[in-house]
Order: sequence, then structure tokens, then C-alpha cells
Amino acid sequence: MAEQTRDDGQGQQTQPQDQPQPNGGETLEARLQKAERQRDEYAGLVRQVRAEFENYQKRAARDLATERRFAQVPLAGDLLPALDNLERAIAAAKQSGDEGPLAQGVAMVQAQLLDALRRHGVTRIEAQGQPFDPNLHQAVMQQPTAEHPPQTVLQVLEQGYLIHDRVLRPARVVVSAAPT
Repeated sequence: MAEQTRDDGQGQQTQPQDQPQPNGGETLEARLQKAERQRDEYAGLVRQVRAEFENYQKRAARDLATERRFAQVPLAGDLLPALDNLERAIAAAKQSGDEGPLAQGVAMVQAQLLDALRRHGVTRIEAQGQPFDPNLHQAVMQQPTAEHPPQTVLQVLEQGYLIHDRVLRPARVVVSAAPT
């Protein structure tokens, strides 16, 4: 801003004072500083809102990916009782000594169903002989034994399943206890 000088009428030059403006007595310099502060404040708010919106977009994309990844949970959960019944049918056929085409067909259907579930991220929880994990197993009963260390899965009553890294259904198990 170029400063101008004035003649005071006696031949001397004087520097002009910041003249009060008609809008409340603020000088141009004060108005400029106020405008710059407001600009900086608004720019900060814009950056903050932009960052919040980007975080929202990332969170929404992550939630959508998770939702898609686990979209099969209801269907897989509904298929597990049928899979349990196929397993019971195979066990009953083996117990009765039936190795005929019907037992083989049931075993093939079970294998196909397990393969289809595996392609969609559903896998069995291997529990037999493993240490008891309350995140993966549901203890139905305890059995005292000296043959296995305490808190070891002795028997699987109902298979448990994972879908990706989540428990779809915990394995229902019998757990060893220290002999009394």
C-alpha cells in the first residue's frame, strides 16, 4: 500500500494517520488482519471437514467390505444343521457296517457341501485333542481323566465352524478334567 504525504499548509509534509473508516472506526490494517484471521480460521475448518469426510469414506468402504465378506453368514448358519444330519447319517451307516451306495452317496453330498462352504470362507474348527479355547469351543461337560492334560478337548459332540476369521458356530465339546 503506497503511503501519500500531505502538505499541512505551512510547507511541511506530514504522514497521514490511518483514517477511521465509516464501518465502526476500524482502520484498513485492522480490517485486513481480521479478514486474514477469518480466512485462516475458515481454511482450518475446511481442512478439518475434509479430513473428517475422508475418514468417513474410508470407514464406510471398510464397513461395506466387511459386510460383503460376511454376507453368507445367515445362509451358512442355516446349512449347518443339514450338514450335521449328513454327518450323523454317515456315522450311523458306519456303525451298522453299511458301506453301500447309499452311505457313499451321503458322504459325497456331505463332501460337496463342505467344499461349497469352504469356497465361501467357511471352515471346520479342528477341536479334537486341542487345548480348550472358550472363543472356539463350547464345553458341554467335563470328564475326569489321567490320560490327557486338563482342559483338553476329548470329544467333539457337534462340529464348530469359522467363517473367515469369525466363529460361525462354536464346537460343542467334552473337556478333560484332572482326576479326583
